[in-house]
Amino acid sequence: MQASNPLEVTNISRVSLFVRKTHPEAVLSMTHLYLIRHGEALGAIHDIIGDTALSPLGVKQAEHLRDRLAATGEIAADILISSTLARARQTAEIIAPALGLPVVFDDEVQELRDGVADGMRVEEYRAKFGAVNFRETPFRQVAPGGENWGQFVLRVSTVLDRILREYEGKTIVIVCHGGVIGISFLYFFGINTVHYPRTGFDTYNTSITHWYKTTYVDRPPRWRLIHYNDDMHLRDITSRVRIPWREISARPAEGAEQPAAPLEDE
Repeated sequence: MQASNPLEVTNISRVSLFVRKTHPEAVLSMTHLYLIRHGEALGAIHDIIGDTALSPLGVKQAEHLRDRLAATGEIAADILISSTLARARQTAEIIAPALGLPVVFDDEVQELRDGVADGMRVEEYRAKFGAVNFRETPFRQVAPGGENWGQFVLRVSTVLDRILREYEGKTIVIVCHGGVIGISFLYFFGINTVHYPRTGFDTYNTSITHWYKTTYVDRPPRWRLIHYNDDMHLRDITSRVRIPWREISARPAEGAEQPAAPLEDE
């Protein structure tokens, strides 16, 4: 999927207004989940596996996201949760002032756990453990003390389920990792998770993925994906001109929805 255009960003108020307008008598609650990937990490540029801090570019990426969120107010969060790994922790701490919330740290939204490979350079890892191919060996741990594919999917799915139950009807922000965001698609779409999927996701640093769920009186709740890989705040990092977020954050002039035959879960 392509990154969202900020002029087309569907924020909480727009989604909520539309749903409440079309189903005013039936809406019990709405839950919004924003998954934000951390900024670029030092490990990514030095080929180091595992837990490293943000690179200078990663810090700048997080600062640009903070400035966007502060100017637009597009996420009215109730809770800000972060992975405890350094790159996510730093990102969360940088954007927290824009959301006006303290950071709640949660080990369970960490990236795939590398075990004894944490801190190794990629060349050293390959020489010691060889390459891991989850498509062929989904139940092989990446290294002793680390996780295999199934364990990773189970952990992330379990923590998403826990957080969404605990904060039902709230707006949740989780600063996490590309793998966690990828598994959110498996979780919400109910895709078979025993084997490694043939199609993956290239989630950009500090991008926003927005899911929301409406709970109705007389029909089952349904999660919807609003946008994925929204990193428009990074487009001006190398430019002398900054994106005027306050000026372009007004609600766009959208047309009315086309009527369609109602489905049971619509």
